[in-house]
Amino acid sequence: MAKDILFLLPKAFKDPNQPDKLFYCPHCLPIEGALASFKDKLKDLDVRYAEFTRPRQNVIALAGEDNQSLPLLILGEGRKTAHKTGDYNGHQLVAGAKPILAALAELYGIPVSH
Repeated sequence: MAKDILFLLPKAFKDPNQPDKLFYCPHCLPIEGALASFKDKLKDLDVRYAEFTRPRQNVIALAGEDNQSLPLLILGEGRKTAHKTGDYNGHQLVAGAKPILAALAELYGIPVSH
């Protein structure tokens, strides 16, 4: 895996336990804002979406069963960040909105939160 991969929940999704409502992820939304605001700096980031329901097989395949909470940034081979929250199969992982945004600032040069 050469590129960094960012997994997010869809911008709007349904929860099978509350089928009459449409939801967004409050942790993914700030990252979506950064993606939209700094497209030029984040153009090489591989952004993928995983379904709300678990197991999230596409995430598990790259980050392991214990790391399927989203949002999740999986760094490409040999890439490192001071904001890592874990490791899997030789790749650094960054989980959570604040650590991911800090890692994107470090690695891609987007502005930092004030």
